[in-house]
Amino acid sequence: MNKVAIRPIQKNDLFLLWELIYKEQAPEWKRWDAPYFPHQPMTYEAFLPQGETWCHADDIWVVTVNEEVCGIVTYYWEHEPSLWLEVGIVLHEAKHWGKGIGTVALTKWMTQLFTTIPLVRVGFTTWSGNERMIRVGEKLGMREEARIRKVRLFEGQYYDSVRMGVLREEWPF
Repeated sequence: MNKVAIRPIQKNDLFLLWELIYKEQAPEWKRWDAPYFPHQPMTYEAFLPQGETWCHADDIWVVTVNEEVCGIVTYYWEHEPSLWLEVGIVLHEAKHWGKGIGTVALTKWMTQLFTTIPLVRVGFTTWSGNERMIRVGEKLGMREEARIRKVRLFEGQYYDSVRMGVLREEWPF
């Protein structure tokens, strides 16, 4: 059984995070995480100043499976005065996909956020080509709140931008 956890990033996580995120020109995970935006690989030395800001940050944590770092969860303020927050998740290696790890990690992350920030709503934006992420949102009790049709171009095909969200009073976890 996989033990999924989330935790703040520590300095000793940075090299592995660099390898997972920035070492390759075209990592497989990028085909699912907003592939219509460019990905820029970088050297570890170039990554380090950015990575060090992630250590013990509130808005980016690591996802671990059996204590091995396998991804990240994040949030950003869409509009902080109204407490409009969006979350994200990336599991960087295909061996972790399709096993429910993302659902567990995002459940823990959203529970953390609802517990520590006086949020009314938590949401995320994905694209219609990432059916797994849409299913994760549905499993978490999220609703599709907006669909902007044919605005994401990937490999010559147009996809929809999909926004999903859940209100605090709807949060089932």
